[in-house]
Amino acid sequence: MLKGRSFVALILAALSAGLLIGCGGSTDIGDNPGELVVYSARNENFANDLLDKFQDDTGIQVRALHAGGAAVNRLIEEANNVQADIFISNDVGALEHLRLKGYLQGYVSEGIETIDAQYRALDNSWFALSARTRVLMFNKDLITEGEMPKTLWELTDPKWEGQFAITRGGNGGMIGGVSAKRYEWGDERTAQWIHEVKDNAGAIMQGHGDIRRAVGAGEFKFGLVNNYYFHQQLMEPTDNNVCVIYPDQGEGEMGAILNAAGVGFINGAPNDENAKQFLDWILKPENQREFSYASMEVPINPSIEPISEAASISDYQVQGMPLNQLGEYFTDTRQLIEESGLDLELR
Repeated sequence: MLKGRSFVALILAALSAGLLIGCGGSTDIGDNPGELVVYSARNENFANDLLDKFQDDTGIQVRALHAGGAAVNRLIEEANNVQADIFISNDVGALEHLRLKGYLQGYVSEGIETIDAQYRALDNSWFALSARTRVLMFNKDLITEGEMPKTLWELTDPKWEGQFAITRGGNGGMIGGVSAKRYEWGDERTAQWIHEVKDNAGAIMQGHGDIRRAVGAGEFKFGLVNNYYFHQQLMEPTDNNVCVIYPDQGEGEMGAILNAAGVGFINGAPNDENAKQFLDWILKPENQREFSYASMEVPINPSIEPISEAASISDYQVQGMPLNQLGEYFTDTRQLIEESGLDLELR
């Protein structure tokens, strides 16, 4: 399997022609029965080992486009000339959005019953595999747990001006988090939160990795990240004196916001039988484990133990929005974020 920067370079060179070039140099990706084409919005370091394992286990050649947030737009642009079979997403909101627009197709995979209904599409065209939670990661050299804000709304307080970092508006974690706030608070209060937090933040960064490194280095007291970035920072040889707050845990508060990563079956997939084989394969317990452990996320399947450093979903109060409703907010959430003054991309 081609991967890393060399493969990305090949893809970028082919974009103007609308083609995806693979190992054998063929530009007709639908004529090889031993092939699977995967578009991924997930960090390629999390996805590549899993795709290598599928290729080794089945003999099916995998070709992957790691396109980050652009993967959804790429799928939509190719709706009349479908190029990919499987979509791997960091955000089930994006998966449900694609389903609602007709870009995914249903399939009852072997093992689908291991994923609770709230974590998969009504037609099983997508299902989540690993969960992550929005947390406040803080530097213990700069602030104590008792001093930390305990709710996300407190980030609007002027007392925290310049002391924390957030991501750009187009980050998948930000979109999912804002979608959950819309469900909980309504659009007006959510827009107020975005506007005030954007002005209060000390930095607006490209991604959560930038935030966790900056907090670890003491550039900011805390940052809003997904929980597995905390585990990543703990593994650093230096700048690892960090901890997390799971916000909104008090009585009557909304609970911590949860999102998930998963996979979808693309409507019109040129290698549909191989795609079905992949969906069956990834639901095997050892592969569900591989999917979640690569990123230090928590398995959706409760029979699979999380990594030792991670809290189980049952250990804290979770915000009540069913994840399979996130897609109903996906497009409007991006619009609300931008209208509230938080740029989708860094400029």
